[in-house]
Amino acid sequence: MSVYLDYNATAPLRPQARAAMLEVLDGPANPSSVHGYGRKARALLEQAREAVADILAVPARAVTFTASASEANNTVLRGWRGDVLASAIEHPSVLTCSKLPFLPVDPRGILNLAAMARAAREASQPLVSVMAANNETGVIQPMEEITRCAHEVGALVHCDITQWIGRVPWQDFGADVLTFSSHKLGGPSGVGVIVAPRLEIASFIKGGGQEQNRRAGTENVAAIAGFAAALRAACHQAQGYDRLAAWRDDFESFVRVRSPQVQIFSSDAPRLAGVSCLALPAHEAQVLLIGLDMRGVAVSAGSACSAGVVGPSHVLKAMGASPASAVRISGGWQTTVQDFAHLKKALQDITELQDA
Repeated sequence: MSVYLDYNATAPLRPQARAAMLEVLDGPANPSSVHGYGRKARALLEQAREAVADILAVPARAVTFTASASEANNTVLRGWRGDVLASAIEHPSVLTCSKLPFLPVDPRGILNLAAMARAAREASQPLVSVMAANNETGVIQPMEEITRCAHEVGALVHCDITQWIGRVPWQDFGADVLTFSSHKLGGPSGVGVIVAPRLEIASFIKGGGQEQNRRAGTENVAAIAGFAAALRAACHQAQGYDRLAAWRDDFESFVRVRSPQVQIFSSDAPRLAGVSCLALPAHEAQVLLIGLDMRGVAVSAGSACSAGVVGPSHVLKAMGASPASAVRISGGWQTTVQDFAHLKKALQDITELQDA
């Protein structure tokens, strides 16, 4: 049996996305061309843009397509003419864009609002960058409260919603600019998006006038069409993740009973359904990863954005935790209760956890 539990790294391609991509790939698709093929590609591109805009309730002109969330984050933050205030648990593509001390989080991984407000008052044209849901722990930030607090002290808010969108019912919490990518929600890799209903985005990649002069380069129409189809499917399914959270909770209870010394990070904070970040005493994460993989279970050690390097997590360090590394389990749209049952059995075989 093969079990995939690494959705926070990338989700399996949804059938809706595959179908949309194949339709585009049947013909040449450069939306900047004026002939019939180009006009068809342009129509598909704009339909995808409208789909994103409709779901997020923003004007279509506010949506800019990029090649990844990392590019989207860099475009927004490196183009900002003021100070970028990033939380200490952000994705590396955000952390590298800030020259100021990172904003602290509490032991659960929730942003310290008082520290954010103090930093914003001392900054010049502050832009606060906070991800809606953490890629390592699954912790969901109180974004409505964060946005309100930031606006009260004169700061604008950038929010990376890559892990959040499609897993939590959409709500507009008032952020000034959003970024996210396709492949975490079941679309293809190679597509990101900037949604900026309240900010003007400067071009980061120079060249042609694509994407309303905000991002040069011929758009990947097939991938963008697949992304839009996956986003529609994911947001439709986001109401049904309660059972995934129940399976995760049952798994964590299973581990706690058999290994009382286990560290389960952020278990007392709001988390994405199906996400569990844990460290077992006397068991290195790399050994657990290999052992689980040999038993047909795919998980990861923290973030998958460090070229396969397993090491200390900056997220856990910011929370005051000190394991060398931790295992991240993350389910999603295809996950079943049988997957978690297989995970339990495989983990028990590797670690020789006691029977309850």
